[in-house]
Formats: sequence, C-alpha cells, structure tokens
Amino acid sequence: MRPLDPRLLRYAAAARSFLAIGALLGVVQTLCVVAVAWYASRAVVAVVDGRGVPALAEALVGLAIAVVVRSLVSWSLEAVAARTAAVVKSQLRRRVVRAVVDRGHEWLARRNSARLATLVGPGLDALDDYFAKYLPQLILTALSTPIIVGVMAASDWLSAVIVVATLPLIPVFMVLIGWTTRTAQARQWDRLAGLASAFLDAVNGLSTLKVFGRERRQVARIGRLTDEYRTQTMSVLRVSFLSGFALELAASLSVALVAVSIGIRLVDGSLALPVALFVLLLAPEAYLPLRQVGANYHAASDGVAASADVIELLDEVEAVGPSPVVPTPASEVGVVAESDALVVSGLEVHRGGALALAATSFVAPVGRLVAVVGPSGAGKSSLLAALRGAVPAEGAVVWRDAGRAPMPAEIAWSGQTAGLLSGTIAENVALGEPLDPADVRRALDDVGGSDLDPAAVLGAGGRGLSGGQAQRVALARAIHRLRRRSGRLLLVDEPSSALDPVTEARLVAGLVAVARSGVAVVVVTHRTAIRDAADAVVRIPAAASVEPVPVEPVPVEPVPVESGGDRR
Repeated sequence: MRPLDPRLLRYAAAARSFLAIGALLGVVQTLCVVAVAWYASRAVVAVVDGRGVPALAEALVGLAIAVVVRSLVSWSLEAVAARTAAVVKSQLRRRVVRAVVDRGHEWLARRNSARLATLVGPGLDALDDYFAKYLPQLILTALSTPIIVGVMAASDWLSAVIVVATLPLIPVFMVLIGWTTRTAQARQWDRLAGLASAFLDAVNGLSTLKVFGRERRQVARIGRLTDEYRTQTMSVLRVSFLSGFALELAASLSVALVAVSIGIRLVDGSLALPVALFVLLLAPEAYLPLRQVGANYHAASDGVAASADVIELLDEVEAVGPSPVVPTPASEVGVVAESDALVVSGLEVHRGGALALAATSFVAPVGRLVAVVGPSGAGKSSLLAALRGAVPAEGAVVWRDAGRAPMPAEIAWSGQTAGLLSGTIAENVALGEPLDPADVRRALDDVGGSDLDPAAVLGAGGRGLSGGQAQRVALARAIHRLRRRSGRLLLVDEPSSALDPVTEARLVAGLVAVARSGVAVVVVTHRTAIRDAADAVVRIPAAASVEPVPVEPVPVEPVPVESGGDRR
C-alpha cells in the first residue's frame, strides 16, 4: 500500500492543493520548532550563567512567540487537512456516481452493489484520518526531518551522525509491522464488505425467507459475520497498539543514544552547554514526524485501502470509456421527419454477447405518443435504456433539431420501479426542483392522480402507497421535471401495469395531453388502452429473431402548437 498514490492526485484536485499548502506550512512549523529549541536553550543558559533579567526576558519573549506561531501553524495544518479530506471525498464520490451513471445498469449489475455502497460510504469516510493525521506527518517527514538534521549537523556533527544512523530503524520497524498488518487489514475490509452484502441480500429476499421460514438462519448468519468482523477489528487494533509501542521504543532508544553522547562530552568539556541543550531539544523532533507516520499508519489504512479500490474502479472506467449510442448525422439516418423528432435507426442492444434488442427503427415526433409493444423479453426496456445512454448499443439515435446533438439536452423518464423517497408526495414529485404546489398538482392530475394528496407523507421506498399510486407519482415526477426544464422527450416504461381501467384511462389522457403540448412521448406497454390511444405503434419481435423489425408508419407532418394550450 503506497503512502501516497499518484492517481489520487489525478482524480482529486484538492489533494494536489493540500500538498502545496501542507509543504509551506510544514516548513514554517519546522522553523518554529528550531526557534523553540533555540530560545528555550538560551533561557536555561541565561539562568545558569546568571546573565541577568534582560537576557532571560529576551529569550522568554522569543520562546513565547515561537510557541504561539507553532500552535497557529499546527492548527492551520489540521484545519486544511480536515477541509481537504471532505473535498477529496466529495470529488471521488462524484466521480464514482458519474461512472455508475455513464456505464449504466448493465455495468452495475456485474458488480457487488453492497460492496460499492460500502466503498463510497464508510470506506471513503476513513480518508478523514488519512488527511488529518497521516498525510501531514508524511509531509513533515519529507521536509522537517532533513531540515532539523541539517541544523543539528551545523551545531554538533556527532549528534547528527547518530540521528542519521538510527533514523532508518523506524522505517525498518514500520515495514516489518506493515507486512504483519497488511493481511489483517485486508481481511477486516473483506469482512465489512461481506457483512454489507449479507445484510443487503437478506433485506432484498426478506419476503421469500419469511414464506419458507428461513429468516432465523439469516439472522444467525449475519450475527456470525458480525462476530467475525468484530474479532478481525480487535486483531487489527491489537497489532496497532503493539506496533505503536515498538516505534516509540525505537525512537526513545535513539534519542537516549544522542543524550548519552551529549552528556559524556558535556562532562569532559568538549561540548558547550548552549549547544548541548539546543541539540538535545532538537533530537526528539527529528524522530517525531516519522514516529507519527508509523503511529497513524493503521488509522489511515482503511481510507488508503478504500481509496485504492475507488481509484482502480475509476481507472477501469477511464480505460474502457463511456458506451453511448454512436451518434449519426441526421442526413445519414435515412428516416427524415418534417418536424422536430426523435429518429432511431437500426438500434441494437447486446447483453453478454446475446442479442437483447433486434435492430429497431422508428420516428417519434414532438406532439405524438408512440407506443412500443412486443412480447416479454423482446427488449422493450433495453430500448429505453439505450435511448437514455444507460447501456451500450449499436445504431443511430438522433434528435432532429438542426442535427446538432444525438439527443435533446433534457430527457425525462419513468421506469417500472417508482424509486420514491421518504417525505411528502409533493417533495417526491418536485425532487430536485423548486416546490411549487400548483405545478405539483398539475403533474399529478396529468397522471390521473386527483385522488393523491400532495401533503401525504410517505415512508421509505414510498411506503403508504399502492403499486399503482407509486407508479403515478413517479410518472408525475418525470412530467414535472420535463416542464420545469423545458424538455421535449419523455420515456415511460409500463406506467399502467398496476392500474384499473378507469384510472388507466385518465393516465392515458394525461400522456396524450403531455404529448400534444410539444413533447415526444415514447411509452413501453403491454396494455391495449395505451396502444389504442397512441399515434403510432412500434412492434418489437422476440430478441432471438434477427428479421427486420416491422414499424408501423408514423405521421411526421408538422403539428401546429397553440400558445398557452394543448395541441388538438
């Protein structure tokens, strides 16, 4: 495990700034350490030699100033380190989330989501100790120790030789201890990730476990993993305390050698008292940064291990690159719409080497509702995922708006899973947007949600709503976001699968009204009500078929828009 991974500096710009600021503060702090030793030795000599009050006062004033400045610099270094830790964690988490979004659900499905959540959660939280305790001492080791040894050499070369000869003992002990603890630390991290995975699996399958009466076994299993993690944590702590004792012992013996040498030469008169006191006060400071690096190694190791995993994940994503649909100029698509429209040409999706969506072509103009139908497993949801850029795909997806971009700037979509949060229905609808009661009410009415109270409070995961109600709230959220951001494309996946015919009719009417307001609406459905109300129907065969996909003609003539009203 590297003390400082260069890749961390590439992915977190705040870490680079911290190194520069930390180096500057480290040099100032080292000069303060030398000043404290100098003025302290001068004060003692003034008392011993009886130089009088003026000499003593001068030394004490200088000592006080040096101590105050050193304290301020130390506090500044800690404050900058704490702030940097927060910013670096935010930057790394933002990059991981962006990587997950860019790579899509298929990429995420091949990974342990519980381990990933643990990695970007408590794993990166351990970077607090890394930046607050470990990295500052690493900077001081690189800067402070050489400066102090150089000052000692200028005052007493023999003491400097002893320090230089004994300093390598501490890194040797650190290496030996690191070999011992590396395995224990890796086991502890694996136990934590395994515990998170076991808990997530148990929660996801809780209903099935209850049906078959196996929930108690999972309780026992999680308890066993918890005990293993506790035992492994105590093992790491035990090694940490022992290693701290070993490093303190090595440093104390080294300082003792310097003190014995100074004492002998002071007795025989070959070394003056001012120099002896000055060097003796500097000797512990030469070892201190290196001792602190070893002592804080264990506190920072969790953060270093987690950041290494995050960096490897980001390296993998960067090496592979994003997997969007390859854009093609509108003039090369072969299907031309007379109005602004979503133009899809030869879109194919492969998953695990198998064909998940056969080549599909269609046009979805603004102002029209396009229904996508087909048997289960034909790839209808894969089609929407490809349109959102969530899965790798082949073919062309073009938004016919002067041919400038493969997709409009703002897309809203509503999937089969509602994904609601704790809070009111209004807060779920306006998620990420200013909460305007009138806009929320309008979005709910568009999805047949006149029976839903925007002030009703939901539990985690939308608890308190039926499946159909949750679907309508999620769709209202997509419509609300589309309007707030002037979006022109709405993708919907099975919005009425859990609705009764009356409520479904109101929802379909709302989708048609949204389309007529100047939006291209693409709906994946198995329900005849949506299919009958659609302006065009795209039929997708089973994915195993590689025959050309039949596409019903889509009217593409311009549809006039009445300002301030719906299209008719």
